[in-house]
Amino acid sequence: MSPRPRRGPPPLLRALLPLLLLLGAGRPAACSPRGPAPPRFNVSLEQAAPLRWLPVLRHFDPGFLRGALAAVIGAAVPGWVLEALRPALSEAARLLPQPFGAEIGGMCAFLGMEAADCVLVNLAYEFSAFCTSIIAQDINGNIYHGRNLDYAFGNLLRKLTIDVQFIKNGQIAYTGTTFVGYVGLWTGQSPQKFTISGDERDKGFWWENAVAALLKKNCPVSWLLRNTLEEAENFEAAVIKLAKTPIIADVYYIVGGVSPKEGVVITRNRGGPADIWPLDPTNGEWFRVETNYDHWKPSPPWDDRRTPAIKALNSTGQQNINLDTLFKVLSVYPVLNNLTIYTTVMSAAKPDKYTTQIRN
Repeated sequence: MSPRPRRGPPPLLRALLPLLLLLGAGRPAACSPRGPAPPRFNVSLEQAAPLRWLPVLRHFDPGFLRGALAAVIGAAVPGWVLEALRPALSEAARLLPQPFGAEIGGMCAFLGMEAADCVLVNLAYEFSAFCTSIIAQDINGNIYHGRNLDYAFGNLLRKLTIDVQFIKNGQIAYTGTTFVGYVGLWTGQSPQKFTISGDERDKGFWWENAVAALLKKNCPVSWLLRNTLEEAENFEAAVIKLAKTPIIADVYYIVGGVSPKEGVVITRNRGGPADIWPLDPTNGEWFRVETNYDHWKPSPPWDDRRTPAIKALNSTGQQNINLDTLFKVLSVYPVLNNLTIYTTVMSAAKPDKYTTQIRN
């Protein structure tokens, strides 16, 4: 029997989001205290790919990691889908683009997990991240970038969240925030060049299209984000790469640079850009807010994070925007909500200010 198609990301998250947002409705729209910073690790890009993540994995209990990753798979993918996909995933594990395939294989061997499960846990995150990303320019032309990443089963993922400094030639090539066991990035910074965040865009029958697209050699959205951080030389090159490279799922890429007006929201289809939405501070449009819905359409009433974010930014004012005030905007309910795992604020021109906070 062929798998029954379902539309959009895992139904658990779609069902939980309105409920969990409503549970916080009584909270004031005020700044939430900063939480703890996640642990920060160095990953050497000069180390053999299967071995790169082992220093990170050794800091965690293998039994806990196996249980946590199994819980993510179980919540994201129904059992009948998992069994139907296992043969294709086992084949895909041997065909994954490098170095990601080798990195996943090394993690899988260390944890004693099946290859299909290691591939699936990386795919599961690709289609389930509810997020808010903001790019803003102050009156002096400085660019600031912030994001909340919202996801289900936060009790697990808050324990798996890490900041990673990817090292090459003894220098930080780029920095990102991710989950242990996941080789992609939804948030990252190339110092003195650009910053990127990715927000899920709900389109298509995710597990069927994901496997089919992956076998066609399309790139997972978070792998393209990480690859862009490693390879693009500047903001313009990053935007072109993120806009044109075929990917396995629709997504929003939010990109910030180091010069005035270098900020853009790229609305992606699998094959290319559906829309390019740049900053336009000359005409008073000094910020862009992207959640999980096309900016030219209204947000659904049960998940309108866009309007409170815009209101908070206008109240802050362009003359007062900086990384601290941007963090406060990202702390206003329901921009910050019961599903928020972490908040990151960053500015490529000030790479040492990259800050992630775990949210409760």
